[in-house]
Amino acid sequence: MVRVFGHYIPRALVMLVGLELALLAATYYLGIWLRFIGDPGGLAEVEPLQGKAITYALVVMACMIAMGLYTRHSRDGTAQLVLRLGVSLVLGLTVMVVLFYIFPGLAIGRGAFALVLLFSGAALIASRLLFQHIGTVDGLKKRILVLGTGQRASVIDRLMRRKADRRGMSIVGYVQLGDDPPQVKGRVFLHSDEPLPDLVRRHRIQEIVVAVDDRRRNFPIREIVECRLLGIDVLDIISFVERQCGRILLEHLYPGWLIYADGFYHSGMRAVWKRIFDVSVSLAMLAVFWPLMLLAAISVAVDSRGPILYRQVRVGEHGREFRVLKFRSMTVDAEKEGAQWAQKNDARVTRCGGFLRKYRIDELPQLFNVLKGEMSFVGPRPERPEFVRELSGKILYYAERHRVKPGITGWAQINYPYGASERDAEEKLTYDLYYVKNYTVFLDLVILLQTAQAVLWKRGGR
Repeated sequence: MVRVFGHYIPRALVMLVGLELALLAATYYLGIWLRFIGDPGGLAEVEPLQGKAITYALVVMACMIAMGLYTRHSRDGTAQLVLRLGVSLVLGLTVMVVLFYIFPGLAIGRGAFALVLLFSGAALIASRLLFQHIGTVDGLKKRILVLGTGQRASVIDRLMRRKADRRGMSIVGYVQLGDDPPQVKGRVFLHSDEPLPDLVRRHRIQEIVVAVDDRRRNFPIREIVECRLLGIDVLDIISFVERQCGRILLEHLYPGWLIYADGFYHSGMRAVWKRIFDVSVSLAMLAVFWPLMLLAAISVAVDSRGPILYRQVRVGEHGREFRVLKFRSMTVDAEKEGAQWAQKNDARVTRCGGFLRKYRIDELPQLFNVLKGEMSFVGPRPERPEFVRELSGKILYYAERHRVKPGITGWAQINYPYGASERDAEEKLTYDLYYVKNYTVFLDLVILLQTAQAVLWKRGGR
């Protein structure tokens, strides 16, 4: 893993981004060269190409991120991959056409641009197939040994049961300490049969994950120190899952880890940059989507009786309450019996409201909450006071999600489906805590781009 501005990104994914940026720029040059081969005058009209190639590569790359082509645990087959690439190129074409009109100096001609898109599509498909093949080569994977075979170690089995979850790494086995009964499905080594350093050398281990249920007995501290001095990385299971899964385990979280772990930086400059990001994105969204918001308002008014906007009390930063704005998507008497979780196929949702919720259009008025400073564009979703009081009493560390401003979208929203239960709230908290610990403007930008795929593929709306 590579840590970029506090956010963990698989090393292979970073290499893929670099490769595909280079391919996009190269295919831009190739398309132009083939279009104007034998026509020096035509080529002179579109030069210089450096700035145009970089702009094109960045635009298409942003569209690919928005289509979910750089998610860390993608499980798409070849057909789904080609579909996402196709949508990315069409979206990139649309953005570039708009840029051609705004900045005429970027224009290169329809024939040349058609060749660029054709070569880009072929190059991207080839790079993806190569990436999928390389990901299956065991010799290129990081070799990991898990210390422990009990409940904590079984978490790794549960969270990384698919090949996509283990991309770039190979769990060689689990080391049993004492006579603890194994609760894992992988290969188990009996530690008493061989010293840990010898086991590490024999299996060419590069990293040890400490996932022992009870460190007070049978814990080989001296052997672990020796392994560390041999150059082997040593991580506890909380840090390992944070790095690999982008979430923080609640069931094994303890105060000492929170005290010594890096992150949780809330400097003044970081707050300033985040506010600039929030205002800039909100104003841009309003400028683009105001016709859609107007149409949504008319649809709500025509579809059912009641107000167009729905104002509801939510809990914000540091526990302060505010009124969130949404297009009304339920009947007026939806909560006559008190606050309720939204359910799948909820009978309280209006015909128009179902469409608005599925594509997150009902949340667009929250852009005004962002401009007022009550919310951020990216952050944990604001919850109702009734649910916050209930969940804070049942879920450890639930109140910590209010250390930052709530958001219209967030890390939990793009990684976990819509939550409508206490169990869902606990699962989403594992992602919210990761965001609170590691948030930066860079991570906000990643979440913003990946939110597009959640909307396009209708993930999470209810």
